[in-house]
Amino acid sequence: MLHSNSSQEPLVSVIIPTYNRPDYLKQAITSAVKQTYRNIEIIVSDNCSPESPQALVESFGDSRIRFFRQAKNVGMFANQMNAFKMAQGKYVASLHDDDMWNEDFLEKLVPPLEENPNAILAFCDQYIIDSQGKIDGSGTEENSRAYKRTSLKKGVHQPFYELAVIHKSVPTAAACVIRKEFVDWDSIPQEVGGMWDLYLAYLCSRSGHGAYYHPERLTRYRAHEQTDTNLAGGRDVQAKIRKGKAEMFCYEKFMSDETLKTYKPYFKQKWLEANTTLAIGLLRSEETIQAQARPYLWRALWEQKFNLRTIAALTLSFTPRPLANQLLKVSME
Repeated sequence: MLHSNSSQEPLVSVIIPTYNRPDYLKQAITSAVKQTYRNIEIIVSDNCSPESPQALVESFGDSRIRFFRQAKNVGMFANQMNAFKMAQGKYVASLHDDDMWNEDFLEKLVPPLEENPNAILAFCDQYIIDSQGKIDGSGTEENSRAYKRTSLKKGVHQPFYELAVIHKSVPTAAACVIRKEFVDWDSIPQEVGGMWDLYLAYLCSRSGHGAYYHPERLTRYRAHEQTDTNLAGGRDVQAKIRKGKAEMFCYEKFMSDETLKTYKPYFKQKWLEANTTLAIGLLRSEETIQAQARPYLWRALWEQKFNLRTIAALTLSFTPRPLANQLLKVSME
């Protein structure tokens, strides 16, 4: 049953950044409109898609929806942050245009924040779905285990540094509600790029406030070929370069944070792995020469001692480009 709007219910801003995925976007908006928690605004921010989704958005006929279209493609990060800054609610929740929420997502995550004024965010577990929206059972279980949510207790966790930046348990991009006033949105630098969600979790953990966990799968994360993760992990050269640069920037920041000095060895290892990721992207790119990748590989090799992935990439940096390209397609995925 839908709850009627109440002056006692704080406003929640639902952020939906989008680019050129109208079919998925329609499903995402539908899941937001159907929330049983009714006091929301829905901000759809289009990153200058080839065909504007304005007509699609307006077809919902819901006065709670606000549509914004970038005059030009400003990149994923800027489009996302712009939408956050447009938010008028006490709380903000990001919903990617290819993901969906259960109807009771907000109903179950907003009250714990109201009951725990020192909590900066509330988050839940999530299902993994395929391109057609079908739940991937094994993928879902693997995802929950990988991010340590299967063993995480319900309630407030404080501090939650490990959850945020080591286990990456807090999915700020799709399964999280955040208290807007506790975050300085201008302090998120553009260099974080596609890692903005990890950096946001980091900022929240550093705030001194707690994080509430609800151990139920209330969202559906869509795994398909066009997700940022799959693009960077596959043969999209520029996506891999962006990923390497963003990871290097984030882990450098984390390493320099005295609050997190206990985790510095972990951050150092991740930073070195990002050096190799960036180098592989540069090796694949026709716009760069192979020698540009070597400083990153030498650094990673020198400080990691033996690492087969780095050694293989360094060897390929001295291999004639046509042959190196063929070997990269096979060995560096």
